[in-house]
Amino acid sequence: MPSFAGIDAAPALAAVLGVPRVALFATVKSTMDEAHRLAEEGAPAGTVILSDEQTAGRGRTGRQWVSNARDGLWMTILERPASASGLDVLSLRLGIHLAPVLEAFAESAVQVKWPNDIYLSGARKLCGILVEARWRDERIEWVAIGIGVNIRAPEGVPHAGGLRPTTHRRDLVTAIVPVIRSAVSVGGPLTSDELAQFAARDLSVGRRCVQPAVGIVRGITADGALAVEGDTGVVHCRRGSLVFEGDSE
Repeated sequence: MPSFAGIDAAPALAAVLGVPRVALFATVKSTMDEAHRLAEEGAPAGTVILSDEQTAGRGRTGRQWVSNARDGLWMTILERPASASGLDVLSLRLGIHLAPVLEAFAESAVQVKWPNDIYLSGARKLCGILVEARWRDERIEWVAIGIGVNIRAPEGVPHAGGLRPTTHRRDLVTAIVPVIRSAVSVGGPLTSDELAQFAARDLSVGRRCVQPAVGIVRGITADGALAVEGDTGVVHCRRGSLVFEGDSE
């Protein structure tokens, strides 16, 4: 796949994406780290950071995200929302809106998993979403939204999936960026339509889990909680990872 790197290519790609700035790299530790660095320097909302490779790509709770050179789309978008409304459900909202976009590039159906992952049918992980906010006192300064999409499934990573091998990263980023920016602008809790879209793609509902609580997954709520029915009733979990019975985390 052609490299994203190149100063000359950045303004042209920014124009295509309709954003004020694109930063292109051949290799970085993490596009999230670059986003925070650029934000501190005053980069505007809508700045997109793309890299051919990440040497220390990360997911939630510091987990590694394998990001080999040109094997996927490794990107972060910087936003500066006026308020934190909807921040607690942003990962879920992004997954809901990105799933049909990614399905157009996939060879099988795309599903979602609480709180921040997108899968191909057959439990093959396709995309991870990471949202990190920075605050000044009680005011939100910026939000970095990291998206990692496998085009080729990384070797040696169990249960990883990829898109059609003919997928071009430029086509993928052109499809994804407007959807992300639109989802960020919504704010507030998940709507009834978004909850219905999540339910239609939820790979977890009806399955027994052992984390973040023990019981049967019953779906999600408008405020982003995972509903788990246990022996004493339904509990709503807002933190942690979803691990099914018999699976490792």
